[in-house]
Amino acid sequence: MEWIERLNEAINYIEEHLADEIDYEELAKIAGCSTYHFQRMFAYMANVSLSEYIRRRKMSLAAVDLQGGDAKIIDVALKYGYSSPTAFNRAFQTIHGIAPSLVRSQGVSVKSFPPMTFKITVKGVEEMNYRIEKKEAFRIVGVSRPLYKEIEKNFAIVPKMWQDAAVDGTIPKLAGMMDTPVKGVLGVSACNSDEEWKYFIAVASSMTADGVFEAYTVPSFTWAIFPGEGICPQAIQQLEQRIVTEWLPTSGYEYDNGPDVELYISPDPQNAKFEVWIPVVKKQ
Repeated sequence: MEWIERLNEAINYIEEHLADEIDYEELAKIAGCSTYHFQRMFAYMANVSLSEYIRRRKMSLAAVDLQGGDAKIIDVALKYGYSSPTAFNRAFQTIHGIAPSLVRSQGVSVKSFPPMTFKITVKGVEEMNYRIEKKEAFRIVGVSRPLYKEIEKNFAIVPKMWQDAAVDGTIPKLAGMMDTPVKGVLGVSACNSDEEWKYFIAVASSMTADGVFEAYTVPSFTWAIFPGEGICPQAIQQLEQRIVTEWLPTSGYEYDNGPDVELYISPDPQNAKFEVWIPVVKKQ
């Protein structure tokens, strides 16, 4: 089954379970990648986070249920996974702009968000340079923070980490520890065996972490490596979006279950030079 088809199978799973708690791990399994990578791909391709898409679909159906008969608000709230009427009212107003109690009023409008369907659109406007490299495992040393299951919460955590690391002297300290062929400051989204994700700001180093820093070994993978430059974080986010929406669907590769790596060759945020590494495996 092709990658786009698997994404559409994941959408079908969401539709079938809108009245249940949707299992992100099952969605990722259907798509053939980790929960972290699935959420990133979904957000880049749909221009909306996975959790927001699910919320929109639930509130679309909730509006139909309330319009169509004598259903009680508390029953509709429970149907779509809201044990608190207050939480349901808040979610409903966020999507529709009105309280659920007003849905049956004359002349009131609500919004409808139909199910998504993914398709391949061949753009080809701008070239994309990349290389495929097999790399042996390498050790990194740095600072880390846990990442949330819902990936949009991490969009505030990671930039704050970089700001703090620049101000408190962490980045210069790490730069002095580089002693392997992988040269540059790294941003690594890594997962342990329990599907717990962390984001590292680190360098490749064989030096002792000495209690100040944390060590992690990036496993051996085949990587698709994309060079880029520009003002960060916008430039790197734009490149990552192009990788997922333009390159990956027609590349003959798919995501492997490994870390994502950002390699900052020149870390000046106003004129950064960087590489994005994604772990890939050849499609069967």
